[in-house]
Amino acid sequence: MGNGKKIKSLTKKSMVAASIFTLSISLISTTGNVANAESEVRIFEAEDATLNGLTVKNSELGFSGTGYVGDFENSSQSVTFHVDAPETGLYNLNIGYGAIYGSGKVANVVVNGKSLGSFTMGSGFGKESAGNILLNGGSNTISITPNWTWFAIDYIEVKPAPAPEKHQVEKKLINPNATNEAKALISFLVDNFGEKILAGQQDYPSTRPGDLQYIYETTGKYPAVLGLDFIDNSPSRVEHGASADETPVAIDWWNKGGIVAFTWHWNAPKDLLDEPGNEWWSGFYTRATTFDVEYALNHPESEDYKLLIRDIDVIADELKKLQEAGVPVLWRPLHEAEGGWFWWGAKGPEPTKELWRLMYDRMTNYHHLNNLIWVWNSIDEDWYPGDEYVDIVSFDSYPGDYNYSPMSSQYEALKELSSNKKIISIAENGPIPDPDLLPLYHANYSWFSTWNGDVLRNQNSKEHLRKVYNHDYVITLDEMPNLITYREDSLLRRLSNLIDENKEKGELTGPLQKQLKDRLAQIQDQFNQKHYKQAVHQLDHFKKSLDNKALQNNVTENTKIELNKILNELRIILNNR
Repeated sequence: MGNGKKIKSLTKKSMVAASIFTLSISLISTTGNVANAESEVRIFEAEDATLNGLTVKNSELGFSGTGYVGDFENSSQSVTFHVDAPETGLYNLNIGYGAIYGSGKVANVVVNGKSLGSFTMGSGFGKESAGNILLNGGSNTISITPNWTWFAIDYIEVKPAPAPEKHQVEKKLINPNATNEAKALISFLVDNFGEKILAGQQDYPSTRPGDLQYIYETTGKYPAVLGLDFIDNSPSRVEHGASADETPVAIDWWNKGGIVAFTWHWNAPKDLLDEPGNEWWSGFYTRATTFDVEYALNHPESEDYKLLIRDIDVIADELKKLQEAGVPVLWRPLHEAEGGWFWWGAKGPEPTKELWRLMYDRMTNYHHLNNLIWVWNSIDEDWYPGDEYVDIVSFDSYPGDYNYSPMSSQYEALKELSSNKKIISIAENGPIPDPDLLPLYHANYSWFSTWNGDVLRNQNSKEHLRKVYNHDYVITLDEMPNLITYREDSLLRRLSNLIDENKEKGELTGPLQKQLKDRLAQIQDQFNQKHYKQAVHQLDHFKKSLDNKALQNNVTENTKIELNKILNELRIILNNR
């Protein structure tokens, strides 16, 4: 996405109005309730429906049943299924499609009159998840409307949604040499993942400080995450007179207690068309350059390859300034690659993945940038560079003006892509998902980051912004913990809670309980004064008290194991201070 006339909005595929045809469906349970009826799968063929403006076809092979329904040629056509659900709850919706006129078609899903989001089709006949949908007990409607046209619908599949699996995300970064600040940030993000969502805002010099002021004047709050861009640091832009200095903005935001995220609208290193409609400043678009990323990567001796390295090195120098200032960065390069509209994705997934790995290696092993948390920005598994190169998975959400749906299908797809082992975020968005719906749909995004300028104002009502920024589920700047000391603070708090909880359960008693509480207070005091060696010394005293043979009757073995585990974690962190 972009700002002003430099970066064109991606929201041109707007939601369309549609009339409906109906198909009555009964989902009355015969084996149990939603919670334990995970095996109940109902498939309903579109050709059995009452059609309006559509016809049953069977000329293309690969459909189920006796045919499929098409063609979706204009906004006056849609499909609405009337669904009787046995009880209120989450159901999983899969849609059998016919992408018989080309892959990548997009259709919208509307549940009970409210836009839920969209799904993207593959090629030919296939099935795609539309994520979880919230159905009321009794009568509901599920509509499918065209976002793009020229596709067919084969069937829908509805089944009770299983209970969500527990996240398996570790407090571990792909870079084993990550800075303490990066480790602290990922620890906070992991602890918060599935509990709340961080408010974020993309910010550009062209609209600064207008967007942040607008949010504050509307809501009384500031976002926790500030999104910035190295766009004007691209050498081919600098050659045309562009200049930027976003690193001081990032440092200032971190010092205010916020989180810094950077993307890079990377102007192609060379071969800019620079003509009307494809000016030099739009050189990150595929249409505005003839630069061939596949050729460059296949010819490391070429000027093209050397210019890739040159550009990466220039941005690395900016990121070094942030590392020296102690600022960790949510780093999201090569974004939206699978769309093909940016040159780094124009040649398909393999060159993009190779470029990502090259950038990771260059920045990590050559420039020793250890303050980066690598955020991948694509859902398609064919484009994924691998778990060993990605810390966080994300996508960009532009479902249409005032569409506050939870984007459940994208969340489920990213969860599957990462095997439920990575944090998931909305790295860019137009409308902000409704914080009332996110926990209901178990769409546990870590943060959102609303695009700047008109997108912020024209796709979110002021009423919605006030609701979001003042919602208990949303973390804003004023609610952020001290990230510099977050890991130590969390462990010390866990120690205190563990002592109190086991005292209540009778598993930590007598003089040992009092000694440990006193020792903990001394550790906390030394840490607060930044006397880290003395804090470790007090940690040793805590350990000696815990191991005192004369007091072993005052503590259970399980409690001792839990306390020792926290002590060991805290010792490692303090020794690295």
